[in-house]
Amino acid sequence: MEKKPHFVRREFLPREVPSIPLALLLAAVLLLNALLYLYLNKFYISLGRVETDHGLCPFGHFKFGAVKNCSPWLSCEAINREVRKLKCVGEGAVKKVFLSEWKEKKVVLSQLTNSELKEDFLHGLKMLKALQSKHVVRLLGYCEQQFTILTEYHPLGSLRSLNETLHIPKYRSMNTWHRRLMLAIDYVSVIRYLHSSPLGTLVMCDSNDLEKVLSQYLLTSDFHVLVNDLDALPLVNRSAGRLVKCGHRELQGEFVAPEQRWPYGEDVPFEDDLMPPYDEKTDIWKIPDVSNFFLGHVEGSDIVRLHLFDIHAACKKKEPAERPSAQEVLDTYRKVLTLLIQEAAMPGTREML
Repeated sequence: MEKKPHFVRREFLPREVPSIPLALLLAAVLLLNALLYLYLNKFYISLGRVETDHGLCPFGHFKFGAVKNCSPWLSCEAINREVRKLKCVGEGAVKKVFLSEWKEKKVVLSQLTNSELKEDFLHGLKMLKALQSKHVVRLLGYCEQQFTILTEYHPLGSLRSLNETLHIPKYRSMNTWHRRLMLAIDYVSVIRYLHSSPLGTLVMCDSNDLEKVLSQYLLTSDFHVLVNDLDALPLVNRSAGRLVKCGHRELQGEFVAPEQRWPYGEDVPFEDDLMPPYDEKTDIWKIPDVSNFFLGHVEGSDIVRLHLFDIHAACKKKEPAERPSAQEVLDTYRKVLTLLIQEAAMPGTREML
């Protein structure tokens, strides 16, 4: 008679024990989801900053560094009086670039070198003024009479030196598929911004090969991408039947889009007047090649490429109209980043449990 309660307890206990690990599992999953939500929310807030937010200054003003107050763009007089050249750090077809100093801060002074290209220089200045945003290098001042532009200095330089930068001990922790994909997202965000800019649909024409593309962008110290050179940025206006041509010379090679290449064969000499114009989908064609550079050959980069295969294949459609918009590419990149972060988090959860 006394053994019966004893057996009842044995039968009852196994039914209660599983409730403890089940509760732990549920709590772990909820905690993981909360942490992942907070991380992604913070990340997308960073991505989704107001397009025109450039230090929260009104048009014609700037601030940078720890300075709280906005200053008006420097005039010719202020540039001549307050800016001191330190050394020449680059020279292109249009302008020469000097590392300079203003009020003990490093800045960049660009000056026209070829008077025949002054229209290109002034067009670049016009674009720089009109497109100030989180995607564009910060304008500090200019002098049209002297063909001079003053911009913010970024010590990591152009994207051409990205791989070298990531091998510096200080930045090796950044050399991951995650950080590299975020840089690619930044780049596509710039293209999206140009295609839907306040001025209309703009085409990044100074992009006939990978090296040229990379030279147009800067890498900031907090590892974001800014477009720096806006000299060749023509406007597409479909409603007015206005398309563009990137220069007046024949373009060749697989990097440029098919519609940018001479369509009449080798037997017909190239003539600029016979070359058909095109639209912003030339920028979309180039995205996979630029992103492939960003992703590099670090652990996990091939998995990222696999997830981006379909959207990149769509970018390489021969017919421009069949290619996705920059917004569609950007949305896909963000979804892939979210998915891969979730997948990377799950194995850690299993080990914890």
